[in-house]
Amino acid sequence: NGEPFRLKEELTVRQPVSRCSAGFRGEIMVDSHSFDPVGATWLEYFGQSFYHQTIVPLLVLTVILAWFAAPSTSETLPLGFRSFQIRYLAGWCLCVAADWLQGPYVYALYSAYGYSKNENARLFVAGFGSSLVFGCFVGSLADQFGRKKSALAYCLCYILSCMTKHVNIYWVLMLGRILGGIATSLLFSCFECWMVSEHMQRHNFSGGLLGYMFGMMFQVMYLVAIVSGLAGQAVADGFTFGPISPDSSFYTGGFCCPFDLAIACLVVGIVLIATLWEENYGNQGAEADATSGLVENIRSGVSLLMVDRRALLLGVVISSFEGSMYAFVFNWTPALRSETTKPPYGVIFALFMMACMCGASTSTLIAGFAKTTYRLLSTFAAGFIAFAVASHAAYRTYGENLGLSLSAFLLFEFCCGVYFPSVGVLKSEVVPEQVRGTVYNLYRVPLNTIVVSLLLSSISMATCFKLNALLLLTALVCMAGIVYASSMTSGVAGVVPKEKSGNVPYDEVPKVAEDTEMASILGRRRTNDDV
Repeated sequence: NGEPFRLKEELTVRQPVSRCSAGFRGEIMVDSHSFDPVGATWLEYFGQSFYHQTIVPLLVLTVILAWFAAPSTSETLPLGFRSFQIRYLAGWCLCVAADWLQGPYVYALYSAYGYSKNENARLFVAGFGSSLVFGCFVGSLADQFGRKKSALAYCLCYILSCMTKHVNIYWVLMLGRILGGIATSLLFSCFECWMVSEHMQRHNFSGGLLGYMFGMMFQVMYLVAIVSGLAGQAVADGFTFGPISPDSSFYTGGFCCPFDLAIACLVVGIVLIATLWEENYGNQGAEADATSGLVENIRSGVSLLMVDRRALLLGVVISSFEGSMYAFVFNWTPALRSETTKPPYGVIFALFMMACMCGASTSTLIAGFAKTTYRLLSTFAAGFIAFAVASHAAYRTYGENLGLSLSAFLLFEFCCGVYFPSVGVLKSEVVPEQVRGTVYNLYRVPLNTIVVSLLLSSISMATCFKLNALLLLTALVCMAGIVYASSMTSGVAGVVPKEKSGNVPYDEVPKVAEDTEMASILGRRRTNDDV
């Protein structure tokens, strides 16, 4: 069949939406458009909008860069490695696909239910806050009760979170956001811990193959994100959005469909994890020691920030860049809203992930001759330009600037792709192993303050993008300070207190050489469902 797609004439369906949770019943009009993917040409599909027209050239660039940056290993693969790799990646791909499927539609769904930007922001902050709080001890819980059980708990939490998306009642949606935040913490902790433990402890595979495994894991994750965006768009367009009855608060179709597809992925993921994975646990004996030393670890981390300028500046860099990123995650959906060109959120998300994968691949390709600090300096400069352009486009003084906005957003996503693998290497160089986990958590304190302040403020979108640009400029200046401080200091990892007496002596920590293999590991960025 040479004509696999036939586009339906666009339909505008206007339906009343009840605001039961707000204490009153208001009527809003929701636009829903769909097409029947049977019989039209590929040309008609890609010609729907400039968003669709961007798919092919950006996809070609993504494939080329990913091909040259694909993870590889010179080691001979031991017996059982491929089987282990397939068992892990099969479960991981389905579970992370469920996460990516939801991202483009969270804000859009809440808006379709009639909630204001401020109400939307409170829902986002609830998800972000639950992820933050639960993330403080999720690792210990997974170590104690089992990483496989924690992975299954992730699936169950996210299934319940997705089910709440069908109910247009504010407290139910809030509960769903909290469950989603907990699930996100589990996804990006227990899965990786399970894989590392199986790799190093049960199978005794080499450290070099672990780097190769991480490279495959993150490259596959980006590919899954791209496919998830396009699949989510297809199911969202395939069914009409609306309540099951005129007075019902239960909705189906439209923006609810990607969440249903996520549930299907999670159900299959449960089956694969339950049947293919073995259980493993952390070092339970160290839990009491870790608890008793918590205060001392925090004291050591704070001392490091006070005496090592690079560690302090790195915290500002991370808070500035990732704070702007989370604010962007919340604002890109309303920024591309238009009455003339209906935004295909899944397609846009797929484009974002292509740009992000291009950035990660570029970071891998230039890692051999461009220092980490210089890669980050260039990244922050480009990010500043991206948000400066986005803030100008947000004013819409001369009409809609959707193309300009999309270009700015793709540039920032490219920057995110370069940032995460690069900053991971820099953190390993600047922060000593003894207090690494503590310092990383301390870095999140100003980050959370920035995110909550931006999300809950009543500033305009253009002003928010200007503040994002200012944050990127701050990151750029602090990054330059790190470069200068490094040139004036021998050693890389800084100093940490060894004793807790009044006159605390400090020892230099040996330099950590940049691991070019780990530098090639593709980074990971959260979607707006993580916020």
